[in-house]
Amino acid sequence: MNFFEQELRKLFAKDNCFYDVKFIGKSCYGTLGEKTRMKLEFITLGTYQKYEGIRATVLDKTCGEIDVITLKFSDILGKKKLSNPNFRDGIEPYVWIYNDKSEWYAYQPTQADYKKMAETVRDYAELFKEQIQEIKGDFSMVQHM
Repeated sequence: MNFFEQELRKLFAKDNCFYDVKFIGKSCYGTLGEKTRMKLEFITLGTYQKYEGIRATVLDKTCGEIDVITLKFSDILGKKKLSNPNFRDGIEPYVWIYNDKSEWYAYQPTQADYKKMAETVRDYAELFKEQIQEIKGDFSMVQHM
């Protein structure tokens, strides 16, 4: 299991918004409903081997891509203060690859940080999650009329 898969598992393995979660490389895929899937992947924003966020893509099994959003770690977590004098103003969290090793640069997210990132993705996913119970309820109401 690579570093990115471990980090994705920390964020999404037990998330109640996704079903049938699969982890592959720097990405994970989950089911939101019968036809709706979500792909989450670590992304760079122009700097080689500097992963500054997660891209969430909502997919329909028959129609393809529905929506995409880039969630920057700095937008979710803000700047993080460090005791290191080289980072007096703090640092925007990101993952980097250096000497073939992937790791968080200078700042390791806390459990609260992981929770906040997972909640942000969950809030986005909720917009596209199929509400099967509501559909069944509406169908039942039509039958009674």
